[in-house]
Amino acid sequence: MRLQITFDAADPHALAEFWAEALGYEVEDNSAFVDGLVAEGRMPASDRITRNGRSEFADVAAAGDPHGEEPRMFFQKVPEPKTAKNRVHIDIRVPDDRKAAEVARLESLGATQLWVTDDRGPLTYTMRDPEGNEFCLH
Repeated sequence: MRLQITFDAADPHALAEFWAEALGYEVEDNSAFVDGLVAEGRMPASDRITRNGRSEFADVAAAGDPHGEEPRMFFQKVPEPKTAKNRVHIDIRVPDDRKAAEVARLESLGATQLWVTDDRGPLTYTMRDPEGNEFCLH
């Protein structure tokens, strides 16, 4: 069984790129599949975009662990904005001596730090991705 984590997103491609950079993943290249669907008439050309020089689904994107060990991240376009706190969030484990540098790196990618706590164990940074989804670095 393989785990996939799915995000609703305003811009699934930008969010896939953020999480790929954050986790050392790769954005999936589905260009041959997308082009094949259009060529076979199984998908309208209007559902295809070109991004970074390759064909993509207009409304979804995915990123995966290049080693195939960690969960796949899937991003689907939705019309409504995020309006409430996540009921589920991602935790990223980082050694204590690298936490500050990792927070700075994630901020340079578009994340925002919300608060820092150590009241329940390890030093934990609560952050938001570029679309406001909360995640923790601990």
